[in-house]
Amino acid sequence: MTYVLIAINVFVYLLQLIPGINLTAVLLYSPYYSLGEFAAAGVPYEPWRMITATFAHSPTSFLHILFNMFTLWIFGQVLESMLGRARFITLYLIAGLAGSLGVLYFDLGLGLEFTSVVGASGAIFGLMGAYLVILRHLGSNSAGLLVLVAINVVIGFLPGSNLSWQAHVGGLIGGVIVGLIFTRTRTREKLRLQRYLIGGVVLIELVAALAHAPLFVG
Repeated sequence: MTYVLIAINVFVYLLQLIPGINLTAVLLYSPYYSLGEFAAAGVPYEPWRMITATFAHSPTSFLHILFNMFTLWIFGQVLESMLGRARFITLYLIAGLAGSLGVLYFDLGLGLEFTSVVGASGAIFGLMGAYLVILRHLGSNSAGLLVLVAINVVIGFLPGSNLSWQAHVGGLIGGVIVGLIFTRTRTREKLRLQRYLIGGVVLIELVAALAHAPLFVG
């Protein structure tokens, strides 16, 4: 599944490079697309962009997709072998959506200017967060990974970094939560509880993603 995700991201990136179709504009995410109050101003309500944006990358920066896919390759293989295909893709998608929710709610909560985002960074930070939890649960040395995560989070806050720290932090939180669920429901007797908890996380994410739908705003 790791290689499938990489292939999808690369394929989408190549499509983004085709002149004239402007696929990036179709896939990118901005809080504007999640807030129903902007519908009257002509901004379409398209919450699915919270997911589509995680499979798109900046067409003007090859390093963007290169770094993300390299990191996905490293952590994806390890986590997929630990968790299995189904749990791994569940973690990836939950973290990716959590990254977009981070963009939405950090921007709203802190009164930040809305910006457009693309990239798998939120999902990848989620993988690192989950892996950190798993390593600590197993009693393995997680200091190096903790430093790596901390450095990358800090970089997102640096002026001119052109990185979405909101997506990074949101994805990291999502990954940590899923990692905690997986590590505490490892036994066969707790598999049903694991499914309920993961389902609850997905439900909370969906509610948060749709909370500002035109149906719920004046």
